Amino acid sequence: MSTPSTKTAEALSGALHPSCRKTAAHALTIVRDGVITGEGPTTKGRIHFSRSLDADDAAWCARILTAAAVEHQPVSRAEIEALFAINEAAAERSDGGRFDDLLAKAIAHHAASESGLPVPPRTVALSADTEIDRWAPTQGTKIDTKVLEWIAGRMRGQRRTGRALAAMVATLVGAAALPLATQLPNVFDIGMM
Repeated sequence: MSTPSTKTAEALSGALHPSCRKTAAHALTIVRDGVITGEGPTTKGRIHFSRSLDADDAAWCARILTAAAVEHQPVSRAEIEALFAINEAAAERSDGGRFDDLLAKAIAHHAASESGLPVPPRTVALSADTEIDRWAPTQGTKIDTKVLEWIAGRMRGQRRTGRALAAMVATLVGAAALPLATQLPNVFDIGMM
């Protein structure tokens, strides 16, 4: 994971240092704004084109999501919503797939915790060095149906879906497809993205 430049770090406002999951979600909206406009505290000191997501943007997301204040808390739905907004805002990618990996792992972390399953600390679960299948649920039948419905609904609304995210969702939803077939008529479209 790359780290933001020194000039960028100097330009940080307190809003980019989360103290809880709510402020982490807000900090992610600041990253989203930088992706959209190419301006703001997360883009200071470097060339950044609007509607592009680069390695520094992905690094900001990872730093916010793994901040000490939230490290031992499950990823919240608000944080996932902010990540989905970043995903939608970025028409161009030059992050080597790091953001897609982070998004997939954050969704799995949220889904598992909301379903009452144990999750590792964020610094482990969201690390680029940790494979998602080392800790994430491998069967969708263990995930709460309402969480699967929410994920399926959000996925249908996404213009862009990375390989890591599509594979994770297909694993979770695919394993639970039979009991959910009557509740989620379009769930099978997810695996086709």
